Amino acid sequence: MHPVVRGAGALGLAAVLATATAACESGSGTGAATSGPSTNTATSGTATASATASPSAGLPPLPASLTGQQLGWQPCPAPSTAQGGDGSAPGSPWECATLKAPLDYGKPDGQTIDLALIRAVATGTGGQPRIGSLIYNFGGPGGSGVVTLPALAKDYADLNARYDLVSFDPRGVGNSATVRCLDDAATDASAAVDGTPDDQAETTALDAANTGYTAACEKNSGTVLPHVDTVSAARDLDLMRQVLGDAKLHYFGISYGTELGGVYAHQYPGNVGHLVMDGVVDPTKDPEQSALGQTKGFQLALENYMKACAAQAGPSCPTGQGGDDGTRRITDLLASLDSAPLPTDGPRVLTQDLAVTGIAAALYNQNSWNALSVGLQEAMRGGTGTTLLALADAYSGRDQQGHYSNQSAANRAISCADDRSRYTATDVQGLLPTFRQASPVFGDFTAWGLTSCNGWPVQGSADLPEVSAPGSAPIVVIGNTGDPATPYEGAGAMARQLGAGVGVQVTLQGQGHGGYDSGNACLKQAVDQYLLADRVPAEGTTCT
Repeated sequence: MHPVVRGAGALGLAAVLATATAACESGSGTGAATSGPSTNTATSGTATASATASPSAGLPPLPASLTGQQLGWQPCPAPSTAQGGDGSAPGSPWECATLKAPLDYGKPDGQTIDLALIRAVATGTGGQPRIGSLIYNFGGPGGSGVVTLPALAKDYADLNARYDLVSFDPRGVGNSATVRCLDDAATDASAAVDGTPDDQAETTALDAANTGYTAACEKNSGTVLPHVDTVSAARDLDLMRQVLGDAKLHYFGISYGTELGGVYAHQYPGNVGHLVMDGVVDPTKDPEQSALGQTKGFQLALENYMKACAAQAGPSCPTGQGGDDGTRRITDLLASLDSAPLPTDGPRVLTQDLAVTGIAAALYNQNSWNALSVGLQEAMRGGTGTTLLALADAYSGRDQQGHYSNQSAANRAISCADDRSRYTATDVQGLLPTFRQASPVFGDFTAWGLTSCNGWPVQGSADLPEVSAPGSAPIVVIGNTGDPATPYEGAGAMARQLGAGVGVQVTLQGQGHGGYDSGNACLKQAVDQYLLADRVPAEGTTCT
């Protein structure tokens, strides 16, 4: 089963590949950087700032035991099973700590939860003064920042000169009030259920699997499920800001992390320092519209992959010359897998669902297009599914020992806590023609994923996230024209919703999910100047 995700459902894949980059061509911007307003930053770890008047101002104040807590930074242990990762500690310079936060911000003196944090202290390279902490969320929702930041840190080395690089496991994720649902064996069994039913019996089986999954989540994590919403996670960010000693929040959000950043800016517009959004979730689209946008985005990325494969490999490309013929070759493969899964080099088989997951996973990152070619070649000509299964497992947070991280469970819990919509099998059957027209490869899978919140024990909090942020400092919003998971149009929508003078859009004409880590020198320069020199890019800056 593949729930629709808001952004980087392949966070596990990014960490496994140790990169979330695409090998894009460096280019130059069409807009020059302009000086922006300076931001008030803290240069020590002791100063704190109270929240500016905001939509969160009506909440009870947090007790000093939380806002004044001291973090006990220690060398990081190896990641837990829930966090994922390769099982080894990140080593120097990484330090880990635990932040206490209210389970329910409406009852700040009540039960607390522990949030897992990681940091690399500013290096001071170049002799420039420390600005503060730069907090990352890499998306999902459900990705462990404690695992992902060290895996991708080389891309942020220049920023580490003046910022402590900080990330965290959001509430419900990894080691932070972990959402637990099925055990490993039951998760494997659930994944074996046909996620795109062809008849009533398969529809009944999918409904039963969803019901069983939901019941397991409620049984094992019922206390935290009402409190893993994005609004609460944004409040955690502001508590983090205070405890880390920053007068303003400096934040880098990727994929779902852009939604979290937008929700923060809405709640605390006066507390925004430097805020970057990359691979932007469209805040104006409901789950159905988002799923359809992703369907089109993945189809576009697949077509771009097929063109590149044909140009590089010619007749040996598994999708031939691409286009309709390439799409047909893939749909023929998927149709055959529906009734006859392929063997792999282990005891498991490659099912139709797992094949689509593996294909989608590879499209997040142009660096993994070669792996996609290998996987399709194996499946179409060799009759084996080993590589596509490995890609699917990385996407789903399953390691080689068969243990799952909690990213999929957290993804569902956070999404269902946020989104008010609940879609039934009947709803999806009415949507299928539109989704299939958008993509014969991905349409069924993204449409049926809409049912994952049906029957969830927690009512969703809103129809759409609120991200308007009047009075905020300028926020840089990056859109990649070839992004499959968060289509380019979402960046413009986010910039408009943030408000005039707040959202500043920057475009990368590239491939893959997100932009900063693509290797594009123009884009990196624009973002680095904003974060390090307080120079806001010109609206409409475009990098190629």
